[in-house]
Amino acid sequence: MMDMLIAHISDTHITNEVAFKSYAYDLIVNEINTKPFDLVVHTGDVTNNGLREEYEHASYLIKKIEKPLVVVPGNHDARNVGYELFEKYIGPLYGVYEFDNGVIIWLDSTIPDLSDGRVGGYKFKWLKEKLEAYSHKKIKIVAAHHHLVPLPDTGRERNVLFNAGDVLDLLLTHEVTLYMCGHKHVPNVYRVEDLVVDNAGCASCRKTRKGDVNSYNIVKITDKGVKVVIRRLTGDEESKEHNPIRPKIFIPRGRRLLRIVQISESNVSDRVYFRKRTLENAIKAINEKYKPDIVIHCGDVVEKGIERYYEKAMEYYEKVKGEKIIVPGHNDISYLGYELFREYFGEPEVLELGDFVFIPILSAQYETQIGVVGRTGQKMLSRMLEEFREKFRIVIMHHNLVPVPGVKEIGYLEDAGNVLKIITENETELTLTGHGGNTSAVKVEKSPIINAGSISWELHRNPFGNSFNIIDIYEDMVVAFEIQATWGSRKVLGMWKIKSEIPWL
Repeated sequence: MMDMLIAHISDTHITNEVAFKSYAYDLIVNEINTKPFDLVVHTGDVTNNGLREEYEHASYLIKKIEKPLVVVPGNHDARNVGYELFEKYIGPLYGVYEFDNGVIIWLDSTIPDLSDGRVGGYKFKWLKEKLEAYSHKKIKIVAAHHHLVPLPDTGRERNVLFNAGDVLDLLLTHEVTLYMCGHKHVPNVYRVEDLVVDNAGCASCRKTRKGDVNSYNIVKITDKGVKVVIRRLTGDEESKEHNPIRPKIFIPRGRRLLRIVQISESNVSDRVYFRKRTLENAIKAINEKYKPDIVIHCGDVVEKGIERYYEKAMEYYEKVKGEKIIVPGHNDISYLGYELFREYFGEPEVLELGDFVFIPILSAQYETQIGVVGRTGQKMLSRMLEEFREKFRIVIMHHNLVPVPGVKEIGYLEDAGNVLKIITENETELTLTGHGGNTSAVKVEKSPIINAGSISWELHRNPFGNSFNIIDIYEDMVVAFEIQATWGSRKVLGMWKIKSEIPWL
């Protein structure tokens, strides 16, 4: 395979107003034209307000780029019915660009007059069909405007794709190499399993984050993997290189060190949606068949924070044998639940079991599904991860950190981007979450993140049904299974090798 060199720019926000920095745009374009790029990808917000005069100006400026060019529409381009002008002045809203051993599939993720994004039913079907049609290509790249996973330093975490979990699952299933996006004016690179998620910052807009400067990304694809360089106009560069993991299937060696049962959303109540028999059967199987070292409940123990529901829940969870950690979900602290949770289950505290440490994080807020750890909580989490660096660190929280399939992303943490950055930069060994009613498991950078589905609530989003997770930690790897709570059938969620230099081994 020949090397592929791509210039990734985004969020130029071309306008006649002071928001547009024309000199920054010209500097980046001049660099692109003088370097041996095979392709330029612009991931949206070409204009600032989607107005005709902006598109006319943008059409002229875009022509300064003397390389093959793919341009994706952004939410600012779709303002004022600008999506129609985009097709007239810039190009198609979605399409396919083929090269020797690869393909770029780009699509419109915008919703008119909203900052949020969505790859809706027909577009999702189209993307799936294209990924299947080009499955023979060694390199598969998907480009859209909106980001797939939370970004650090973006303030309140919003404007992600509404169906980010479904899109992420689709890309992972079809072994996509690279996802390119922009939107939040923050350059960032994550590896999610073998998918590289490449976020470009803003090329020529005054609205940068945290005093940053304008930038673009340089993407080099080789036989070995993907290297992304974030190049700022100051000349500063930072790079990340990701090589695919081979082989995909691992066999554990050595003894099992720990077994965790992870559950969530039991939602104990007297409503018909609470499946009492399912929870009873699951607890029996956990005690008699799976015999874990610890049971972790990632929130929504009860359906509402009232006393009779807590009394019922206590009757069930008193039967669970051994160590337990229970963190509250948003349902648990509704009404009187904040006081009742502490009365019945206590304040979640850090627990050490030999070489393992469990760090519970409180993310639930009163009367809303939206969670927050907060700046104080973030500092505490950073401090704890550093303090226990010599142990196998397991972070426990209710809200999901990465998008979950089948779930509209209204349950994100407000500060998910910063929390995810703390988790990944500290190379946290394992993170367990439990919001959204569906099971998922992905490794972001070097950190596996596992979300539990609902164990006993009928209103879930999991095609596998009510379930709980078994997580086995060996000397050289982590293996996660999902167990169907009624029938006991299982499926593999993930297998991840443990880095050999971990001190506790």
